[in-house]
Amino acid sequence: MNHATDSRPQRDLLRTVFARFDTRADFVAGEPWGTGHINDTYRVAADLGGHEAFFTLQRVNTRVFKDGPGLMDNILRVTRHAAARLRDEGAPDVSRRALQVIPARDGRPFHRDAEGSLWRMYVFVDGARTRDHVDDPRQAYEAARAFGRFQRLLADLPGGPLRETIPHFHNTRRRFEALRAAVSADARGRAASARAEIDFALAREAACDVILDLMVAGDIPVRSTHNDTKINNVLMDDATGEGLCVIDLDTCMPGCALYDFGDMMRAATVSTSEAEPDPARACCRLPVFEALARGYLEVADFLVPAERAHLVTGGKLMTFEIGVRFLTDYLQGDVYFKIRREGHNLARCRTQFALLKSIEDREPELRRIADGAAAGARAPAAPEGRSRAGRTGS
Repeated sequence: MNHATDSRPQRDLLRTVFARFDTRADFVAGEPWGTGHINDTYRVAADLGGHEAFFTLQRVNTRVFKDGPGLMDNILRVTRHAAARLRDEGAPDVSRRALQVIPARDGRPFHRDAEGSLWRMYVFVDGARTRDHVDDPRQAYEAARAFGRFQRLLADLPGGPLRETIPHFHNTRRRFEALRAAVSADARGRAASARAEIDFALAREAACDVILDLMVAGDIPVRSTHNDTKINNVLMDDATGEGLCVIDLDTCMPGCALYDFGDMMRAATVSTSEAEPDPARACCRLPVFEALARGYLEVADFLVPAERAHLVTGGKLMTFEIGVRFLTDYLQGDVYFKIRREGHNLARCRTQFALLKSIEDREPELRRIADGAAAGARAPAAPEGRSRAGRTGS
């Protein structure tokens, strides 16, 4: 085995932490892995009975996720239930379709090191990778199927609600009130430079409560949701392109299915990068949306009519919410989102608001596409790993 690591101190740290987990394997090497910005992630190579084995080792950012044990309790419940459901359904390759938590030697699903850092370990899913951008409708279709399947597997999660790992994470009303407070305070004197964006947001205040009101009325249920449904949180099979496994489960908590679909729509359909210098170039790609709606609805047979009817509303809301968050952070002095240049968060906000305007302008067509996808969805869902024609993938 020939594996490179960044440095001897890092290798020694990874070796020490690895030894605290019940892998029955011998550490060989470790390397940073992935493009995540919150946790520190490593792929560890090990020797297991003379064979090479890989594990994913992560140091959790407890500044963001303050209740580490509660977080890991959520993840253990979610992964065990998802795997059990997949096995009951006769799905192939279950160990590649649901993350497997490796317990620490003391039996807990995590290890705390001498500095108090919280570490966790998964079996590494080989032969699959993430993608940072949706390059074609097929990728959107596969990602949407994976997230829809994930929600379906958790639809009957026993044991009561998951813990809120980040309270009020998708409460758009709270996000809006934070923006209003930031405008009033204008702590960095930036409100004048963002007047157009502030007015754009204030004019859409009513959007904050549409889905929340439906949930309060009982028309839309609270579900166990992922809450960060970007394509780079789906592992896609290297050989077939199939969306295999949903990862990054830290924000799994009670939520709304429409928030998950809406954030997926926001992140996947936009035609430009997040901080496009010319926001006029940002628009909603209809072929990508069609693929998302079709892939999601083919497996999300648990949705109630009000959820199916408001898929586009979810996309509008989540695009509005993230735009408001970028704008608020800009006004407050860039205290939350990392920036690479002056005005970066304002540029991000402008891209989101341009995408929102595109969604608003195309809303009748988007709704027709969503209705068509709902009408074409079949139930019950196809067995995992096979399309309804019986092939692997779509």
